[in-house]
Amino acid sequence: MRLKTFALSALFSLVVIPSFGQDLLANQAPVDRKMKAVDTLMLQQLIQNEVWESSPAADLYDNWENGESVYVPTALPDTFKVDLRGYHMPTTHTQVTSNFGARWGRQHKGLDIKVYIGDPIYAAFDGKVRVVRNEPRGYGKYIVIRHTNGLETTYGHLSKQLVREGQDVRAGETIGLGGNTGRSTGSHLHFETRLCGVALNPALMFDFKNQDVVGDFWTFRRSTYNRESSQATRLRGTGGVYRGGDGLYADAKALAKSGSSKASRQQVRNHKIKRGETLSSIAKKHGTTVDALCQLNRIKRNVKLKPGRVLRY
Repeated sequence: MRLKTFALSALFSLVVIPSFGQDLLANQAPVDRKMKAVDTLMLQQLIQNEVWESSPAADLYDNWENGESVYVPTALPDTFKVDLRGYHMPTTHTQVTSNFGARWGRQHKGLDIKVYIGDPIYAAFDGKVRVVRNEPRGYGKYIVIRHTNGLETTYGHLSKQLVREGQDVRAGETIGLGGNTGRSTGSHLHFETRLCGVALNPALMFDFKNQDVVGDFWTFRRSTYNRESSQATRLRGTGGVYRGGDGLYADAKALAKSGSSKASRQQVRNHKIKRGETLSSIAKKHGTTVDALCQLNRIKRNVKLKPGRVLRY
């Protein structure tokens, strides 16, 4: 009888143990999947942070201001090469209804594109959403995205915003829906391109009629901007009509708020930091002061300088 009981117990153990092990594995599987998902998200975030740290935008902008303003004023370089590769047109519509420049006694800081309420609006380049706001007497419901190529784009008069501030977006991702909110006389997309807070004519880079950009790269040159903007309006604006008054310096008051109105009016140059350099050595090299460097770049005297980053002087 004892032998029979022992045999039955042994048999039961052989059956139960594997079953118990299978239950443990089954319970562990969802945990493993969750941990893998967490690891993947952390890796993606690390990669994204690295992309931002090494992007042209990191060298252009001193800070990040969620929801504060359409523009973040900073020193505008004399020249800057914008990478237009990997773009996506913000809308599939092709009709430009209003040019960049002087309009009704004021500066129109972007292009108006005919869209209908509910039409999808797309991010023009990879980037991070900086502003999601509603301005009833102006842009209406609008979105501002800072892109890794150094530009910031604004999408105004939306009926709905589909992203949040601080969200990473990819070129071509739907960020909102076309609308007629704010100061608007009909459904359309108000589209702006800004560099260091200064509004630039989107027609210099975007060809809505042909749903394309002007090339792989476009270079901003302060000295020739107005002439090039005028030509872009004739080529890619509303039937070639140019109204003048591009307003490159229309945001001078905003630039003055960057902390040094004098520096904003003067010619600002860039210095790429080399290993071993200090604020003192850089200031001496360019005939300026450490305090001036700190004020212009919005940094403290004890800041740790990273080789490869750019300082303005």
